Amino acid sequence: MSKKVEKTNAARLLDRAKIAYSLVPYTVDEDNLAATHVAKELGEDIATVFKTLVLRGDRTGCFVCVIPGDKEVDLKVAARISGNKKADLIAMKELLPVTGYIRGGCSPIAMKRPFPTYIDASATLHERIYISAGVRGLQISISPNDLITFIDATLAELCG
Repeated sequence: MSKKVEKTNAARLLDRAKIAYSLVPYTVDEDNLAATHVAKELGEDIATVFKTLVLRGDRTGCFVCVIPGDKEVDLKVAARISGNKKADLIAMKELLPVTGYIRGGCSPIAMKRPFPTYIDASATLHERIYISAGVRGLQISISPNDLITFIDATLAELCG
């Protein structure tokens, strides 16, 4: 018997906006929260599994970058596109108080408050991408264009 998947706040907001998506559960490995593990569990190409990073700029404060799971954000580029001179990832201990999410379960949808969000331009090369549904063990499969429109994100080349 399959376990019923609980809807997250992110999923409820997509429902309310009448945006098509699907919830895709996967087995969590507490010792390996990397997107590469998620992609392997889903049986999907890592280029379609995106991770959500929260950064703090020296001028604008927090902002979000959504990038392919096997890539690293270019901090200089992220700073420039977000109107900052310098930007760094926020400390892990800040993630929950700032976003309402924990590491391995941070979704670009339904954070405690909206932050400027930048999605790597490679997202539009795919029909569907995967993002965290807001909890470990659950991904949202969604059209990148629907996601970009819904969260009012900006497309940018974020990875070096």
